[in-house]
Amino acid sequence: MTLFHFGNCFALAYCPYFITYKCSGLSEYSAFWRCVQAGATYLLVQLGKMLFLATFFPTWEGPSGGYDLVGEFLKATVDVADLGGLQLALGRGAGKGEHRILVAAMGWATAELLTSRCVPLWVGARGIEFDWRHVQMGLDSNISLVRHVAAAALLWASGRHDLPPRLRLPLGGLLVAAAYEGFLTGWAGQALALGPWGALGVRALGAAALGLGALRLLVPLLPPP
Repeated sequence: MTLFHFGNCFALAYCPYFITYKCSGLSEYSAFWRCVQAGATYLLVQLGKMLFLATFFPTWEGPSGGYDLVGEFLKATVDVADLGGLQLALGRGAGKGEHRILVAAMGWATAELLTSRCVPLWVGARGIEFDWRHVQMGLDSNISLVRHVAAAALLWASGRHDLPPRLRLPLGGLLVAAAYEGFLTGWAGQALALGPWGALGVRALGAAALGLGALRLLVPLLPPP
């Protein structure tokens, strides 16, 4: 039963990435190694963030279960480096805008998936009893994919010279929301006393809002089919 549950969680976490890669047309453009390069950029950015956080941000020493609002906000500010790394991965791509967005987002999200969720799933397969936490990780990986595609689309739109001036302020607001998404959802979960499923729902709503906002900005900039 444990192995069967592992297969379900593995499919829930990884199949959406495989389906996105196959059905988006990236496989027809031999984009695999460009996705690998975007993933390598993710690893380098995370290494730099880890060193910076370990040097300048001490561990929270407040009461157990407390929430260090100021400290978490400052740490979330470091996550702006993620947008810089994603922009770098986006700029290294070639081809149409939508393909560059998908290559950068797929490589970035896949590297995040492998580093943050692959190990817990593998440990569970080695005999540790599974629980709903692994299902939540699988669902969260799908939410992360949507969020990274939306962030890459927003960054691509921000570099367009034909972006209407009336859309620049909403674009800036969405980029700020993308950078502080983790902090905002964590704060909302703490303030509303949400459980794991509630926090997952908040993340899903945030990713959906970013995706719809990016779609609203991106569609007018794409050439007609």
